[in-house]
Amino acid sequence: MKEKIQHPQFPVFSSDDEAEKVNEKKAVICYNRENFERDCLVSAVQIKKVETKKDLQEFILFPWKVYQGNPYWVPPLIMDLKEKLDKTKNPFFEHADMELFLALKNGQVTGRIAAILDQNHNRFHNEKVVFFGFYESLDDVETARQLLETVARWGEKRGMNVIRGPMSLSMNDECAFLLDGFDSPPVFMMPYNPPYYLELMEKCGLTKAKDLYAFFMTRNHEAAEKVQAMADRMRRETKIRLRQVTLKTLDEDIKKIRFIYNNAWEKNWGFVPWTEKEMAHVAEKLKKIADPSLVILAEDEGRPVGFALGLPNYNEVLQKISGRLTPTNLLKILYYRRKIKGIRAIVFGILREYRQSGLSYYLYSELERSAIERGYEWGEMSWQLEDNEPVNRFNLSLGARIYKKYRIYEKKTA
Repeated sequence: MKEKIQHPQFPVFSSDDEAEKVNEKKAVICYNRENFERDCLVSAVQIKKVETKKDLQEFILFPWKVYQGNPYWVPPLIMDLKEKLDKTKNPFFEHADMELFLALKNGQVTGRIAAILDQNHNRFHNEKVVFFGFYESLDDVETARQLLETVARWGEKRGMNVIRGPMSLSMNDECAFLLDGFDSPPVFMMPYNPPYYLELMEKCGLTKAKDLYAFFMTRNHEAAEKVQAMADRMRRETKIRLRQVTLKTLDEDIKKIRFIYNNAWEKNWGFVPWTEKEMAHVAEKLKKIADPSLVILAEDEGRPVGFALGLPNYNEVLQKISGRLTPTNLLKILYYRRKIKGIRAIVFGILREYRQSGLSYYLYSELERSAIERGYEWGEMSWQLEDNEPVNRFNLSLGARIYKKYRIYEKKTA
């Protein structure tokens, strides 16, 4: 028998066989390392790049494992998610690249993540950011660390020095982790996640980059008279007129909405301008899901100066079909979409020179009137940057209240 060799950081092995058994369990023994935690991490987690249809299926379906039994999670529509991830169909990938990864432990998937490099974002903000998105995992810090480090290394190879997220795929899509408000389902195109994701991020060294707010609003609010008075003044004293966007005019109006959006939001943190193809892609989706009465365009003598976009809260429907478009579920969609009670006021865009004119109240008044006429009972105004004080004050002045918060994380990698 060989003499036992003892090191203060490692176990004692009485034989080569015993050491081999430990190696088989993926224990890594390192001597004379300056950074033990980074270079000698004992890990049973394997990271696998998504390359086959089977891999992609595992990537897409993994959340059903994470949220099993959770009454608040809303399964995404699998067909839509596949299209979103398809580089041949989503115009986002004309200026971006992405790689998908799975984490496996003992042969079982324990997490997933996407590494995303958006060239338009980095050019617009003069940054070198690699985003992570579509993050899901079991409550396992080792899985989280390996996934995040994989994205960081993927970004470093491409010259990036910051990892930030979650963005799925960008801030024009679903983004951030839910921080506060876990006791109700998310509204359409807003995220939901287990509370432990926040702790996992912090244990992996990520810190807050920005918080986002969601405001809740009912149709019975104290500010109703004030809003109506502001709207009446705008009708009397200005030449600005509001109209609903129709499916017939949508293709032309979407160009006006893109112009307003790209000009009104250009100074916002994380904003990336829509390309023409991206906006056309959005327009095609709106034709399928939008309630035209909730898309309001403001024009000053024919010039587009503002818009408001509300969407029915389709999560009230999606909760009932588990992500699959079967014949039975199609009938459920047709039935339950008529019973949707909430809307998400997703975007208010107003050109800078009109922001102090009262146009925001004018647009909100028309959106609220249309929503009430259509039978909607409540709305969420989301999301808003925590430090966008003018918008947050406006929402509070309407009688809305902050009822959910979200967090975006980041970490320097170089």
